Amino acid sequence: MSGALRAHVGKKDAKKVRREGKIPCVIYGGKEQIHFAVNYLDFKKLVFSPEVYLVNIEIDGNKYQSILQDVQYHPVTDKVLHADFLEISDNKPIIVGLPIRFVGVSPGVLAGGQMIKKMYRIKVKGLVNDMPEFIEVDISKLVIGGSVKIRDMKVDKLTFLDPPNSVVVRVKMARAASLDLGEEEEEEEGEEGGGEEAPAAPEGGTQE
Repeated sequence: MSGALRAHVGKKDAKKVRREGKIPCVIYGGKEQIHFAVNYLDFKKLVFSPEVYLVNIEIDGNKYQSILQDVQYHPVTDKVLHADFLEISDNKPIIVGLPIRFVGVSPGVLAGGQMIKKMYRIKVKGLVNDMPEFIEVDISKLVIGGSVKIRDMKVDKLTFLDPPNSVVVRVKMARAASLDLGEEEEEEEGEEGGGEEAPAAPEGGTQE
């Protein structure tokens, strides 16, 4: 991605940049912050994608390896207003949200359960060269009522930063099956109740 240095920094200049079809950006994490602008069309593929990219940005002949760290959107139109990039190096740990890829077939789903995906990205910390493209979550042992939590997962050389008890995915009983089971239980209870005999009346009197 190519960028152009911004001569001025401020709200007025940022509006001018946007009118020209560009996005004001900043790179931080290195020796100094670098304010620049990129074409909106070049930037779109970074935002509208579940993937995490290493972005090589060339600005006035200098190249910076970075990742997209934050994006600010217009509250009404959702148009991108500003973007922050983090400059990275091979020996400096970074924090990033990696996309999840579910692998395997859940026995609980085959038995009629419903799989509920609670997370689509997992926040991790590690060196850039140790970062996979995605985090695999094995669901091949996931039964009805079961779940996979952050504490159940492990990837070499990465530290998970989400709370250990956070549920990544779970399988619950499908609503239709739950309703059918409830109806059967009610019917069984009714049959048992109907089969009971009324207590005999005491001798010499009538039962009220």
